Amino acid sequence: MKRLFVALAAAAAFSAHAAETLTVAATPVPHAEILEFVKPALAKEGVDLKVKVFTDYIQPNVQVAEKRLDANFFQHQPYLDEFNKAKGTSLVAVAGVHLEPLGAYSSKYKKLDELPSGANVVIPNDATNGGRALLLLDKAGVIKLKDSKNILSTVKDIAENPKGLKIRELEAATIPRVLTQVDLALINTNYALEAKLDPSKDALVIEGNDSPYVNILVSRGDNKDSDAMKKLAAALHSPEVKQFITEKYKGAVLPAF
Repeated sequence: MKRLFVALAAAAAFSAHAAETLTVAATPVPHAEILEFVKPALAKEGVDLKVKVFTDYIQPNVQVAEKRLDANFFQHQPYLDEFNKAKGTSLVAVAGVHLEPLGAYSSKYKKLDELPSGANVVIPNDATNGGRALLLLDKAGVIKLKDSKNILSTVKDIAENPKGLKIRELEAATIPRVLTQVDLALINTNYALEAKLDPSKDALVIEGNDSPYVNILVSRGDNKDSDAMKKLAAALHSPEVKQFITEKYKGAVLPAF
């Protein structure tokens, strides 16, 4: 009987340990891939990591705020700040993981100076990535902004547009699909990779490693310090993850730790 009680206690302890589940939203590339990579290590620490893939930038934050998910991994701090301000949420950053340089792509031209007058250009329609795209065009000398340091610049903040570029805003996830229909497309690296583009080779211009747009693990104030979240953050900062990012993405995604 004593042995039975010991066995039951051990089973209960194992069950409680194994029941530590963490559900994290992520866009497919590279976020979900990185999370899948750390799954085995977390399992050994008693954390059952479940990755829920999204292809938009809205629902991952909404569902974490509503406590339908524990965390998400897809965005940078400027985007999170703007989302919290616009939606009245209070999501928080847990750890910075990597940088995805935003780039300008074209299926018609090999250099930016080949863009014709009145060229059609598409940029992300969310405030931070739209501003980020305009800053990149400003830095490349294609346009000139009123304030080249304003990360929330919009098309209304363009002071000079020598070629009369026609700039349209589209949802970030849809931009790769229209690449062949426009002259220039500003694409986030995660979506560029999904579209089989090689940022290090295909981008006409791309952000440098001094970019402030590090992608972060995000959660709520009530669970950011949970044991499972700390284990996930530690796993995402491991030497193994740094090596995985470096070898798999070959410069298209850069470790930020």
